Order: sequence, then structure tokens, then C-alpha cells
Amino acid sequence: MRAVKGRDTTPELAVRRILRAAGIGYRLGGRGLPGRPDLVMPGRRVAIFVHGCFWHGHDCARGARQPKTNATYWTAKIGRNRARDVATQTVLEAAGWRVVTVWECRMKADDFSEVLVAEIRGQAATVSAPGTSSA
Repeated sequence: MRAVKGRDTTPELAVRRILRAAGIGYRLGGRGLPGRPDLVMPGRRVAIFVHGCFWHGHDCARGARQPKTNATYWTAKIGRNRARDVATQTVLEAAGWRVVTVWECRMKADDFSEVLVAEIRGQAATVSAPGTSSA
């Protein structure tokens, strides 16, 4: 657990690189906002969360994996993470923020960069895979 990073993860750095290349500015950390988003764009009122599929219980192959060690604890922990993610998104949206959730598995798609930039600019419906929830 000590090796699990909370910030500057590989997926987060990749998202930051994509946004910088597109000329989209952001702030790190989201201090003062519920859930402390990974990236924040105050002018656009956009909060970006970069989620690892396993840790946030995404509906994909990696997120559906069950832990082998201490399974009871981890299953409950991932369930709490999912509930917290939904609550955070609800609170931010009620406060007028647009929440973009980037899933680690979706970053492998060839068109991910274009989809992400379009979502940030408000030109696309979602970054999540079709048919999956963004929570």
C-alpha cells in the first residue's frame, strides 16, 4: 500500500500531457472542492478525476477483478470508493461544476486524446465508455 501513489500517477500525467498539448490550462489538486479532483479548470467550471479501474470499481475487466488477499476488506473498500465517487460527483454538479471522469482503461483507445479534449471543451457527451456509468 505504501507504493500506491495518490497524485502524479502515470494515467494522471498522461492526461496532463494531452491537455497541455491541446493548449488547455488546469490547476492541480482541487483544494477546497469536494473529493479533491485531480485537475481543475475554474474558468470552465470543470473538475477532472483520473480513476484507476481497480481502485474505483469500474465496470471493465480490470475493475471487475476480485482481490485474492484480504478480499472482504478490499471489496468493502472499493464499494466505499464507488459510493464516495457518486456522492462527490453529485455535490460538484449541484454546485455548478461539470465533472469529467477519466477511466484508466479508456486511455488505451486510439481516439482518447481527441475525445478528452472535446469533452473538456464541452463538445462531447462523455469520456466514459458507452454504456458504462461515469461513477
